[in-house]
Amino acid sequence: DWDDIPPSSALEEISEEEAVQIIAEPLVPLQSSTLRDYVDHSETLAKLVHLGVDLSQVEKRQKAGQLLLTLDFEKDIKKILLFLKDVGVEDNQLGPFLTKNPYILGEDLEALETRVAYLKSKKFGKSEIAQMVSRAPYLLLFSVERLDNRLGFFKNELGLSVKKTKDLVIRLPRLLTGKLEPVKENLQVCQIELGFQCNEIQQIVYKTPKILTASKKRLKQTFDYLHNIMGIPHHMLTRFPQVFNSKLLRIRERHMFLAFLGRAQYDPAQPSYISLDQLVSLPDEVFCREIAKASMQDFEKFLKTL
Repeated sequence: DWDDIPPSSALEEISEEEAVQIIAEPLVPLQSSTLRDYVDHSETLAKLVHLGVDLSQVEKRQKAGQLLLTLDFEKDIKKILLFLKDVGVEDNQLGPFLTKNPYILGEDLEALETRVAYLKSKKFGKSEIAQMVSRAPYLLLFSVERLDNRLGFFKNELGLSVKKTKDLVIRLPRLLTGKLEPVKENLQVCQIELGFQCNEIQQIVYKTPKILTASKKRLKQTFDYLHNIMGIPHHMLTRFPQVFNSKLLRIRERHMFLAFLGRAQYDPAQPSYISLDQLVSLPDEVFCREIAKASMQDFEKFLKTL
């Protein structure tokens, strides 16, 4: 899932100045292939392991292993841990957090504090910042300029109010850390290929931010099925954009079952209207009982005929 992928190279996502800070003086060439072998000799690594950092994951990240070997726990790391706790990362989350983002240990404390101060100045509350940092571990590696540009991009591109822009990134903080290209492409797809109006796209994205990072192919296939096969108009898709997060297979199986039963009615003006939300979000048993008015056995038997 796009969401959980850190920058393929931690360096390509940050500015030159920050990159220079990360590449500390080269170490003795590593004789050993794993950080594990250093744990006995390095108090710093031993303490990080004790905190729950998974070194086997850390060493997969570019230059992260070397970085950790240059740091001193008391002098370099402790202050960053206290800072993260202050930001709201829970004790039991410090290990998993540093496993995902070991680079933060090499950052300048003042720079980190400046970034948090910037988010506070934009009226993000303490618990919101904590949630964002936990869910997008790379967030604090980015400069204030970049965070500011990002917020500006979503506000202007989507025509959202300041409050709604904040809401959007609180719900999907990786919008601030991921690349912008896929986001721009998805906005284009929605407008040009799927034919949504600007105000519809604004509503869709606000309700379902994940659409901005979804696979373009999946978006197109799902839209094609909903719009061209099931006959759902744009304004209905705008009302229930969560349908785009559903698996196409699930939409198809349920729609075909309803069509087979003569119950595939998606027009709100009709008495037997079924909303897209009911179509995709209910568990199978509830869907069969309340929407299809059929038994699970009927549904399973029908699926075998497909």
